[in-house]
Formats: sequence, C-alpha cells, structure tokens
Amino acid sequence: MVARSEQKIEQRLSAMKARCEKQQRDPMKVEREIGRLLGQNTRAARLFLVSVTTTADGFAALEWKTVKESRDWATLSAGCYLLRTNVTDWTDEELWKAYIQLTEAEAAFCIHKSDLKIRPIWHQKQDRVLAHIFVCFLAYVLWKTLGQIYAKAGLGHEPRRILSELSELRMLDVVLPTKEGIDLRHRCISKPSEHQQILLDHLGLQLPKTIPSPM
Repeated sequence: MVARSEQKIEQRLSAMKARCEKQQRDPMKVEREIGRLLGQNTRAARLFLVSVTTTADGFAALEWKTVKESRDWATLSAGCYLLRTNVTDWTDEELWKAYIQLTEAEAAFCIHKSDLKIRPIWHQKQDRVLAHIFVCFLAYVLWKTLGQIYAKAGLGHEPRRILSELSELRMLDVVLPTKEGIDLRHRCISKPSEHQQILLDHLGLQLPKTIPSPM
C-alpha cells in the first residue's frame, strides 16, 4: 500500500514540476495542490520532501526529493496481513483476491460520494429509490470502465488523476465581427500541454482541429 501511494505521489509531483517549468503558475495554488495530494496519500507523504519557491518573476518553482531514511522506516514498520478463514479449498492467491474485493466494494461507496458526487438522497417513493440506485450503478460501471482503459494504456488504475489532468483542456469560441454585421464563429480546442499530449497519445486519442459551431 505504501509503495502504491509512493508511486502515485511521484507521478503527480513529476507532472506538477513539469507544469511549473512550462507554465506561469501561482505559488499559492501549487502549494494547495501539493497539500491535497499529500493529504490523500498520508501513508507515503512522509517519504517526500517538497519545496515550492517563488522565482524572480513571481511564479512557482517546484523541487522535491525522496527521504531514504523515512522509506526504510516505513518498510520496517509496515507489518503484515494475517487473514483467518474457514475456507480450506482456496489457494492463498484466491483468498487474497476475495479479501481485496471487500476493499474495492468500500472504495465504490467513496467514489460515489467524492468523484461522482452522488450522495444518498432521501426518497419517499420506491421507484425513485430504484432509479437512484440504477444511476449510481451505471456511474460506477463507467468509472471502472475508465479505470480498465487507463490500465490497458499503462496509465494506472485511477481515473481521477487522468481526468484531473485532461480537465484543463478548454473549448473556445472565437467570434469575428464583420462590416456586414454578421459574426463569424470558429470553435476550437485549447492546445494540450506536453504532459496532456503524452496522456492522449497513450490513450490513442486525437483532438479535432476544429468543431462545427452550433446553428
């Protein structure tokens, strides 16, 4: 678990460092993003020493490194799992997979309330209860499908990181007025950053150069 959290933090910090080098980012905003990242991965947060400084132009510069002593202590103090069961005809691997499914079921409830923003609502009619459950189920199936697509592309199993990076893409309408009083509209998509383009290449996605404007 600590290794997975450590890998996640390393990937995010590397991406954030690259963005700071290529974009003019606000130091306060970068510090808040780092705080959220470390707060979501408390098991491995102590393994990193992160520093955000302000350049002469007033923009953020990010530096980070791992603390070897903390990693050694985390490895020694991690302990081990002891599973007790009355099932005797399963292999160790089958038993472990069954146990992990319980943690995945618990994570599903967290995803509904956080990433999907679907919280339980007080319903007074049975058909509304069933409808709410159905929508939650479809949303979770879509979430897991995205996770499988990202895993196949070698991007891990967590859609939230990829969605967070790609959410910075914007669709823009360029309006050009003419002497005749007619506005010419051109709809386009913002140019992806280098890191976003790498994600798109892994996913096999290509952004269209132009998008037909609505009538």
